[in-house]
Amino acid sequence: MKQITFLLLLTLTMQLGAQQTIDLYTTSIPNSKPSSLKEKPTLKNGRVTWIENVSKPTLTIFLPNAEAATGAAVIICPGGGYSGESYELEGIVIAEAFVRKGVAAFILKYRLPNDLIMNDKTIGPLQDAQQAIKTVRERAKEWQLDADKIGIIGFSAGGHLASTAGTHFEKSYISNDENTSLKPNFMILVYPVISMTDALTHNGSREKLLGKSAVEEQIKLFSNELHVKPNTPPTWLTHTGDDNVVSVENSIRFYQELVRNNVSAEMHLYPKGNHGFVLSLPTDQWMRPLFDWMNKSILVD
Repeated sequence: MKQITFLLLLTLTMQLGAQQTIDLYTTSIPNSKPSSLKEKPTLKNGRVTWIENVSKPTLTIFLPNAEAATGAAVIICPGGGYSGESYELEGIVIAEAFVRKGVAAFILKYRLPNDLIMNDKTIGPLQDAQQAIKTVRERAKEWQLDADKIGIIGFSAGGHLASTAGTHFEKSYISNDENTSLKPNFMILVYPVISMTDALTHNGSREKLLGKSAVEEQIKLFSNELHVKPNTPPTWLTHTGDDNVVSVENSIRFYQELVRNNVSAEMHLYPKGNHGFVLSLPTDQWMRPLFDWMNKSILVD
């Protein structure tokens, strides 16, 4: 098993410019319990494209060349309905695009909700997102980053995780004796699942995270449109009107709450493209307005 884990980490690290893959937790993984569940990566042409049964979270680090570095960093949460993680297309490809623009990227391989590996599966992914923010912020000097320019990006269910981190940062779900800020400085949400309510949610994501018998308290807690406040981080969103997997209303409602709370926000909606529309476009094409927003709102001194 150790040999398999080592080979997987080596494969992840060697992919397309990643400098290193590290364990997310240096000690025991919180909220975990012993399990024989084995991580299940899907490989294509020697690269990990999809991962299931994640129980040991990691960060894969992509750092730009020193002469191009802006000091900003982004933590990437791939999507997959909380049942898997689209590691290549919503992880590696995105990390490379950020690095080309001088932004450090950290792909978060987060635990997937599962009663077999967690005492409380509803908070496991959030714990990992908070730990990722904490780790990058605390090691910012080592990686030549600006600790006040650390953001988070999420796709689909990864967008739910990113928006959860961006609206639940006032409560620490991890050990944080250092009182390190767990607040991302900005959020980027791409066709995100935002709500767990019956009217808006992606049922598969909700069932994986909250179970088939989610109670109203859980639904409200993880419906992130209900938790926007004036101190919510600046946010950039994109979605398509014809998304038949995750309703565009998720992005619209979240944007409306951002505006209502005077949070700086920019949203790009397109009439067609369906769910995952950016995956069929060159990253430099669909990310151009994102980088324009970052240059105006995030990367300025």
